[in-house]
Amino acid sequence: MRRLILPLIFGIVGTVILLGLGTWQLQRLAWKESVLAEIEAQIHADPVALPAAPNRETHRYLPVRVVGRATGEELHILGSRKGMGAAFHIVAAFETDDGRRILIDRGIVPEADRAAPRPAGPLEVTGNLHWPQESDSFTPEPDAERGIWFARDVPRMAAELNTEPVLIIAREDTGAGILPVPVDSSAIANDHLGYAITWFLLAAVWAGMTGVLLWRIRHGKD
Repeated sequence: MRRLILPLIFGIVGTVILLGLGTWQLQRLAWKESVLAEIEAQIHADPVALPAAPNRETHRYLPVRVVGRATGEELHILGSRKGMGAAFHIVAAFETDDGRRILIDRGIVPEADRAAPRPAGPLEVTGNLHWPQESDSFTPEPDAERGIWFARDVPRMAAELNTEPVLIIAREDTGAGILPVPVDSSAIANDHLGYAITWFLLAAVWAGMTGVLLWRIRHGKD
């Protein structure tokens, strides 16, 4: 009987730890869902005027409305869209009525429409401030010859179009056949349920292996 005590303790402690990790992930899941609900509420709130000095930490996802004119200057960022295949985000320079130059992500167009004319002119845009984090060390450099970018890098796009490093993602149609792609929380990772299931399964396996080990010890098996 004494031979069973150490494996039993080892099995119980391991199972309790794994169950605790699974429970912790369920708590994290509830917290993350609450955060996502707050973000969604913020995204769809009534728009306000563009802040004087927008920043990533304070104003991310802030709904804003600006009035001014599209300058006709734009960048094309390669992407894709279900049912559309290869597509391009149209990021345009925009001058507000009070003289500021900012960036507007008007949405996407099919590859065949990338070079379609989108002339300068008056425009009112409602959308959300955003600073997408899409580039890393593996992101190719922009193809200047073809005018194609591979990520929405706000500081670099602003430098290219001589604007403030401020990007508004349009959530309403801005015309010219461009399909708006509003900001939402779907890109924010929420894997806590999967982690919780993994820990609970490991706890079950640990408990099962402990049971098998105890049975073998009791019956004198190697």
